[in-house]
Amino acid sequence: MDKFLVRPDLGDLRGGGEEPAPTGGASGDLRSPGWRHLRAEGLSCDYTVLFGKAEADKIFRELEQEVEYFTGALAKVQVFGKWHSVPRKQATYGDAGLTYTFSGLTLTPKPWIPVLARVRDRVCEVTGQTFNFVLVNRYKDGCDHIGEHRDDERELAPGSPIASVSFGACRDFLFRHRDSRGKRPRRTVETVRLQLAHGSLLMMNPPTNTHWYHSLPIRKRVLAPRVNLTFRKILPTKK
Repeated sequence: MDKFLVRPDLGDLRGGGEEPAPTGGASGDLRSPGWRHLRAEGLSCDYTVLFGKAEADKIFRELEQEVEYFTGALAKVQVFGKWHSVPRKQATYGDAGLTYTFSGLTLTPKPWIPVLARVRDRVCEVTGQTFNFVLVNRYKDGCDHIGEHRDDERELAPGSPIASVSFGACRDFLFRHRDSRGKRPRRTVETVRLQLAHGSLLMMNPPTNTHWYHSLPIRKRVLAPRVNLTFRKILPTKK
């Protein structure tokens, strides 16, 4: 499992320095020394390594064995009116009575499984936030990816953060300001780059997803798999 442990480039984070140790401070205290804070115009994120190597390895193995990913029509995505195979595997889990719509799909999550509930509870403990839904993305290698997007679906509870937990191969993660996109951008805003390490937690706080798109680009030199869990707070489905 050592191939998963690539040191993040924390020079992109305010404060720089060494890879943070797993957090163990007071519940909801993002001021503890293990956190690194990512700040730019309209961007507010907090990053730490939440799980030590042995625990992260164990969780990764459990995820590989227990998560049931979508197949068939649910493994496709709608882009500009056309359906394409998703360049990664996906699954959703969460509380009863929820639905989540993205890329032309409306999904009902499966009930929590123990490994996902444990990770969720740890994230809630260290951030003081609550989450009732998780989207699981599995990238078999560096050719699997996700394009630029914002997590701004209407089902998300207003003002709630998104917690992104990574296991497996370390991958580059990019933020691009909405004004800097396209062939003729309105203005130039520097792209924010970081690496998401094995066992790490990235908190994307408001108003980040209002102003910034994020992506996990293709990296053909990465040969190992990665599993990412993005925990959300979803509004209950109206009856």
